[in-house]
Amino acid sequence: MSRAVDVVVIGAGIAGVSAAYELAVRHEVDRVVLIDPRPPLTLTSDKSTECYRNWWPNRPMVDLMSTSIDLLERMAAESGNVFGLNRRGYLFVTADEERFRRMVEDAHHTSTLGAGPVRFHPGPIPYRSSPHEGFAGAPEGVDILVGGDVVVDHFPYITHAAVGALHVRRAGWFSAQQLGAWMLEQARSHGLELVVDEVVGIESGGGAVGPVHLAGNGLIEAPIVVNAAGPMAGPVAALAGIDLPLYSELHLKVACRDHLGVVPRDSPMVIWSDPQRLDWDDEERAALSENGRDDLLGELPVFCHGRPEGGADSPYLLGLWEYHGVVEEPLWPLPQDPLYPEVVLRGLTTMVPGLSAYRERLPQTTVDGGYYTKTRENRPLIGPTALSGFHILAGLSGFGVMVAAGAADLLARHVVGAELPDYAGAFLLARYDDPDYLSAISGPLSSGQL
Repeated sequence: MSRAVDVVVIGAGIAGVSAAYELAVRHEVDRVVLIDPRPPLTLTSDKSTECYRNWWPNRPMVDLMSTSIDLLERMAAESGNVFGLNRRGYLFVTADEERFRRMVEDAHHTSTLGAGPVRFHPGPIPYRSSPHEGFAGAPEGVDILVGGDVVVDHFPYITHAAVGALHVRRAGWFSAQQLGAWMLEQARSHGLELVVDEVVGIESGGGAVGPVHLAGNGLIEAPIVVNAAGPMAGPVAALAGIDLPLYSELHLKVACRDHLGVVPRDSPMVIWSDPQRLDWDDEERAALSENGRDDLLGELPVFCHGRPEGGADSPYLLGLWEYHGVVEEPLWPLPQDPLYPEVVLRGLTTMVPGLSAYRERLPQTTVDGGYYTKTRENRPLIGPTALSGFHILAGLSGFGVMVAAGAADLLARHVVGAELPDYAGAFLLARYDDPDYLSAISGPLSSGQL
């Protein structure tokens, strides 16, 4: 059976749902079909920290993220904030004086990119705490807390070993599930059709995208096909004869019951910005070595981070730390690391010493995760390809939830021929045809990845 529509969106994660919403609701495209063999928002979109920030090391990402946050705030206002958008911020903490100096230098640079002003404390402008809920009236930019006493004064649960911290303010988190459900409801009321099926073929004769073949033996013809397939974006593009410069990293996340209330419910996301060695005792070190886990005995990387999850009465704490460095083809069910909860909790204890209360007996924990599918320079792919009508919304790495609104807005502008922002070219697949760009990304890069 064959039928014709205006746009096919492949993938019902947060990227695909956002694209369908922008096309059907904001741009009033009549016949939009969203295709996925799984229920919406169930592969990786519900496995992240669900956080956002406009604090990135290059202007295209700052601009794109700022647009995305603008749209998130608009949708929060339109929906009565059903997805709980807050602006608690990100607190980057260090115990290394030299690292703190570099963090301050980087903060000044990021500020010049349009991410907001820099304020020092102590200083002439009083420090303002973040609102516990919502985002109205919250500061932008970054507050730099100079000295361990200042850090502990504002965040008493942080280690006295801290020498300084950066509190990034246009940042926080929200429920991606609730946002996605609201966007789906709005899009379906504007005619969006959700098809539960798998795309197994995409015709590409004559230089233009052709019918989409479904596993259920159906055909859907559309002049526009959007590949928003998340970790499966590479294989989907290959169906149309297009090779995407993407790779995937496995990232896990642990939720634990902080029943002692060590991390306050109004805490920002807290991030330890130093590498660290975990304080295993001799017996533990011997057991780890015997079991082939020497990877946990040496220096582990920066950015062990966590945040409270749920409302004021929730006991849950989320923790994340990418210390594996595993690059692989996406695989389900996900490979497991039985030591992940303990390793992350020990890593967080370096920054939040009160968590040592759980050292002898770990609290109840749940581990899930997904894949960060990314480009080398960690910028997404958004817009048309050399195959006429075939568009990409992929490579959203670990920032898919926060960038989806802005990326979908940019994608939809390409599709309908609307005015494009200045940063549009920075996210095209065609950027890899530019020798100067390839040269620029050939050396060490600051990707902004946590």
